[in-house]
Amino acid sequence: MKSIYVASALFFMLFSCKNEAKQTEVINSEPEQVAVTPEMIERAKGIHERVITLDTHDDFNVNNFTDSINYTQNLNSQVTLPKMKAGGLDVAWFIVYTGQDTLSNEGYTKAHEKAMDKFNAIHRLVTDIAPEEIELAVSSDDVRRIHASGKKIAMIGIENGYPIGMDIKNVGKFYDLGGRYMSLSHNGHSQLSDSNTGEEDDVWLHNGLSPLGKEVVVEMNRLGMMIDVSHPSKEAMRQMIEISKAPIIASHSSARALCDHSRNLDDEQLQWLKDNGGVVQTVAFDAYLNTEKVEARKEALKSIQIKVADSMGVKWYNSREEVMALSDDKKEAFYEYYADVTRLANDKAKNIADFPPAVNVADFVDHIDYIVDKIGIEYVGISSDFDGGGGIEGWSDASETFNVTLELVRRGYTEAEISKLWSENLLRVLDKVQAIAKDLQNGKDS
Repeated sequence: MKSIYVASALFFMLFSCKNEAKQTEVINSEPEQVAVTPEMIERAKGIHERVITLDTHDDFNVNNFTDSINYTQNLNSQVTLPKMKAGGLDVAWFIVYTGQDTLSNEGYTKAHEKAMDKFNAIHRLVTDIAPEEIELAVSSDDVRRIHASGKKIAMIGIENGYPIGMDIKNVGKFYDLGGRYMSLSHNGHSQLSDSNTGEEDDVWLHNGLSPLGKEVVVEMNRLGMMIDVSHPSKEAMRQMIEISKAPIIASHSSARALCDHSRNLDDEQLQWLKDNGGVVQTVAFDAYLNTEKVEARKEALKSIQIKVADSMGVKWYNSREEVMALSDDKKEAFYEYYADVTRLANDKAKNIADFPPAVNVADFVDHIDYIVDKIGIEYVGISSDFDGGGGIEGWSDASETFNVTLELVRRGYTEAEISKLWSENLLRVLDKVQAIAKDLQNGKDS
């Protein structure tokens, strides 16, 4: 789970169910849709085994990367090695995330320390904890080589450029540690870029990118680090595309036309991304997929959550005002048990007739369908935002990854198309970004 800043957002938007790891289970198709047949399941299993499945956004807690507690175990985390193996998820992009704090040297220093803790945790996993099971990749060639060896693959994305502070040399430092994409802001304006959150009050800090942010875009091009536009503002995205010599990505965003949230991309942004040659990694985050379903279920769950919290001897809060009024320590304590209360409440809801349904894999693939129809199969990919708020019914953790492939098969996608969605499109962009960086380093103007 992300820090207190993200957890507070999740409280108001997220009511997804996290289940214990289990072997592949098949999602139910609606009556008016093409029925899932045994033959279809077998075909989907074959495709799922052959393609490289890649999820561009998986958060983590550094406390789960120790000698005694780590991803070789069946933890409650949505992504672990047992869950990746059970669901056939080949590549997890682990996220070096830091929340937005004050634009001060003190804030930058604290964020840099947290970022380094996360880089170190990922390296500890692949070098000390489970080197026989998972390996770090920094290129598409690495991905294919490691996949052929039978190991799982770790890659690194950076969510929020805030921890680089005012020192552009930190971009190179993070690249050398394995970072292969970075967003320049998160929830709140950074020293580099305005955030999508500025839409709420129409208050902006830079009207797009700051002068340093523009320099960082150029430096990312030079190094070969992909630029992620999932959290920055629309104007910041426009400026990034204008400045960048390389294609960009949206590491975890969906279609705004289907769900009007500022974290999603509207049709104009999708066209910009296509023209730029980038890729949008459609995200399985319920609040970015179907607002109506989320709100109806959220309201219905309130009384159940209170009862569950009471049975656990903890205090439940159902309003933003209540949570924001808490001290930081009490907020942190609340977010520690928030996921457990939510999971138990969802389990109870399963036994209630006509309970408002959860956002599911079909809702997720609706967004994939829309974006594919709008800009083409070559510019679309898949992400979960697991352990950072993501997770939907049918893909609640990495062990259920097969269900996404099955839904794509049910809708008529071919194996070649599914391979593009799962990994080829993203790796194509990474290849292009790294090729352009090599030209720039050799003095060529790409």
